[in-house]
Amino acid sequence: MGRRGAFPRGDCARVKVAAAISLGAMLLLGAQEPVQQRPGDIPVVRVNTRLVNVAVNVTDEHGALIGGLEQDQFQVMEDGMPQKIAIFERESGTPLSMVLALDTSESMVRDDRLARDAAKQFARTMLRSQDELAVEEFSDAVSEVVPFTNDLKRVEHGLNHLDYGPSTALYDAVYLSAQRLEDAKRDATRRRVIVLVTDGGDTVKGATYIQAMEQVQRAGAMVYCLIIVPIRADAGRNVGGEHALMQMSEDSGGRYYYVEDPKDLQKALDKVSEDLRSQYAIGYYAPPGKPGGERLRAIRVEMTQPELGSRYKLRYRTGYYR
Repeated sequence: MGRRGAFPRGDCARVKVAAAISLGAMLLLGAQEPVQQRPGDIPVVRVNTRLVNVAVNVTDEHGALIGGLEQDQFQVMEDGMPQKIAIFERESGTPLSMVLALDTSESMVRDDRLARDAAKQFARTMLRSQDELAVEEFSDAVSEVVPFTNDLKRVEHGLNHLDYGPSTALYDAVYLSAQRLEDAKRDATRRRVIVLVTDGGDTVKGATYIQAMEQVQRAGAMVYCLIIVPIRADAGRNVGGEHALMQMSEDSGGRYYYVEDPKDLQKALDKVSEDLRSQYAIGYYAPPGKPGGERLRAIRVEMTQPELGSRYKLRYRTGYYR
């Protein structure tokens, strides 16, 4: 265990998560439990249902966010089958649970003050009474700096005490951030978000990209990646790692931003704030599961009007585990 309540890593973390998922499947994913019966009663079975939340951003051809759309202009499908929208909120004010994961490898030391100041401003902009934010740092290991809170002073204190290390446990950070979000408040419409600030790819033998992405999908999290570009023409630049982060953002319904000048980090975090405040919150109840055990279910959201579908682009998470 590292300092400040470091997260468990590697196989140990995955074993703990597997146990939690097994229990969660019984409690949340349509498990059946018998109701206590008295003699002569007709047998009754209570079936738990799961509300699937999908945060949707709508943009035009220039990338500008579009508000003011109505529920009947959207349709949702799971595994190709239309679903009835049960919850709809425009320009979402639904509560947020966020993990801000900061790369504290040695290559980030030069931008330390800028990263701290930008993170503090992000917290000031985003946190409302119904929201919560956790801060973690990752270098050769992943440590929780601040547990979930909406106390700005506590967040700022944690950001003033970051430690740096030689490596970049990037996928461990994503994996454990998503695992942490499973412990967040469980409001029916709560959105779960990982904001990742990093300048490179994974350099630690731990969780893989596939494992990290699966845990993101299990948590129902959106990943926003702020990629600080060291030197665009640098021969040692990890372009493959950048592309992996881009794909993770796209599949989770989040977004990625390149930060070519560390001074622009604040602007990128402001864009994340705007994106989260401009989402449509759409919820539907998961249909009964089919035999065969847990698997990834595909989500698709479309506009009901063809002319809007051709004009606007929708961004949302593309699947969840059930």
